[in-house]
Amino acid sequence: MNLKKVLAIGLFMGVAGQAAAETTLRVASWLPPTHPQNAVVWPTWSKWVEEATEGRVKVAVEYGMGHPKTMFELVEDGVVDASFSYHGYVPGRFKLTQAVEQPLLGTSAEAASVAHWKIHQKYFAKANEHDGLEVIGLFTHGPGQIHMANPVSSLGDLKGKKIRLGGGVQGEIGHRMGVTAVGAPAPKVYEMMQQGVIDGVFIPMGEQKSLRLKEVAKNVVALPGGMYLGSFAMFMNPDFLADLDAKDREAIMSVSGEKLSAMAGKAWDAGDAAGLEAAQEAGVNITMVKEGDALANEFVELTKGMDDAFIESVADRGVDAKAALTELREIARSYK
Repeated sequence: MNLKKVLAIGLFMGVAGQAAAETTLRVASWLPPTHPQNAVVWPTWSKWVEEATEGRVKVAVEYGMGHPKTMFELVEDGVVDASFSYHGYVPGRFKLTQAVEQPLLGTSAEAASVAHWKIHQKYFAKANEHDGLEVIGLFTHGPGQIHMANPVSSLGDLKGKKIRLGGGVQGEIGHRMGVTAVGAPAPKVYEMMQQGVIDGVFIPMGEQKSLRLKEVAKNVVALPGGMYLGSFAMFMNPDFLADLDAKDREAIMSVSGEKLSAMAGKAWDAGDAAGLEAAQEAGVNITMVKEGDALANEFVELTKGMDDAFIESVADRGVDAKAALTELREIARSYK
């Protein structure tokens, strides 16, 4: 065998060995590719993972994997390696995560997301609400606002209206308002609004752009600090992690946790800013409610007692929910 053949075989074996050593981490996503979660969060984390593992682990995002509430099961069962979802889609299983959703927090999603992660690690993780999953990040979307087909001038105008609610704390707010709740995943909202199945939706401002609500929800009431925040988790299959080399496992976790949570929250904040701009350009009627306005005072009155109700609802979880809620707010409001 001549030298050229020996070198060619050696090169082939080296490339083959490198390919065999690479692992693809499959992420399931249920939002459109243009949404900040898919356009910013997963690509950024993918880059972090690839750099941290020196190219041994690459991330691939896959779409059309089903309803967002099934993402938890898909990852638990190993159908995919990682995903994210909204805790409110699985009522009963996730209760402690509603701490960050409570009204009147008044911070950015980035600040809330960092607080969410820290309080989970300190207080909530031991309750095992994410049993069967490796939580790699926790975040919130931006402040949930009122998006309607027709104008409203008071919260009383919402009584009896068909409003899409995604679960969690927004469900309790909708109940207190007397709306007719309609359940559906967020990507279905545009179609439901277009067809008149619902009169409106409680959702962040970013969806005016990412879900094209500017075309069908032409009236927005933006309360100061919003009505609530929405709690999300990003998670991986523990067996997938366990099968990785220890250094790659540690590398992935080093670019997850608080770092990933903060980045995700920041991306959703940017999405809200883009959504507001898109809505303004589209001529959406946006009522920017100020502190002390009648609508703001009406909302404060409406939400009285929700803290106590939350604390009572998680009494069986074996954690100090009151202390956790207090500390969460301190962390979020002092975040810089």
